[in-house]
Amino acid sequence: MPTFCIPIQDGGIGFDYRLHMAIPDKWIEIMKLKDEDWKMGEIVSTLTNRRWLEKCVAYAESHDQALVGDKTIAFWLMDKDMYDFMALDRPSTPRIDRGIALHKMIRLVTMGLGGEGYLNFMGNEFGHPEWIDFPRGVQHLPNGKVIPGNNNSYDKCRRMFDLGDADYLRYRGMQEFDQAMQHLEEKYGFMTSDHQYISRMDEGDKMIVFEGGDLVFVFNFHWTNSYFDYRVGCLKPGKYKVVLDSDDKLFGGFNRIDHTAEYFSTDGSYDNRPRSFLVYAPSRTVVVYALSED
Repeated sequence: MPTFCIPIQDGGIGFDYRLHMAIPDKWIEIMKLKDEDWKMGEIVSTLTNRRWLEKCVAYAESHDQALVGDKTIAFWLMDKDMYDFMALDRPSTPRIDRGIALHKMIRLVTMGLGGEGYLNFMGNEFGHPEWIDFPRGVQHLPNGKVIPGNNNSYDKCRRMFDLGDADYLRYRGMQEFDQAMQHLEEKYGFMTSDHQYISRMDEGDKMIVFEGGDLVFVFNFHWTNSYFDYRVGCLKPGKYKVVLDSDDKLFGGFNRIDHTAEYFSTDGSYDNRPRSFLVYAPSRTVVVYALSED
């Protein structure tokens, strides 16, 4: 409802936060598209489409997506491969690799741009594979229509949280990434920082670059292209370092980023920023850089 989270003195209702409900609907819409049809501008526009000073809780999915009749984001991405190829002692598949990579990116870009708060939903933090269905009997409507039930089954009336803790499954890496996201926000406070700036939305390169507080987020949504010496804009001068890397092996990635590397800014306008630095941006990754204090 408009003005719900606007202060009373400004004509609003005065609540602290509202749920940013357009975000999960947009992600489900995007799930049905080919990778080459993902629009960086549409993603950013949906995530940032909120009233000035109106605090929002962002989330990638909730019960609306996970209930029977729809699918979780993880299941949209990986489908039936999740049943046979999530064990670490078995070879992965291109669908699993794609799904895990994009699931991490979707969560972090939602957290980074979607609002001042972030919500996980019942296993979303590790990519729970299945939907939710409560026990239902057959319903006979007054108009004569019959809605079939599920024989009052409890089979899908649960969440398997043990999946995220199992060190022999790929879910563990997805959960580790979610924890790293939370720790990053706890340390840097990028969600509530006054400094927020989106410097790049490149439809050809499939890149999104933005600043949140003292952090620079670099997303490469391209399915095959990795970019060497890719220039990204920044505000502050100095030396930058990697503080979060979705391609880290700990998170089920391929370890393509050197975490010991240092990135030095150079003066000169780039993407409407006063400075910039060069990075390596592997395909389907997000890497977060922070200004080094040493």
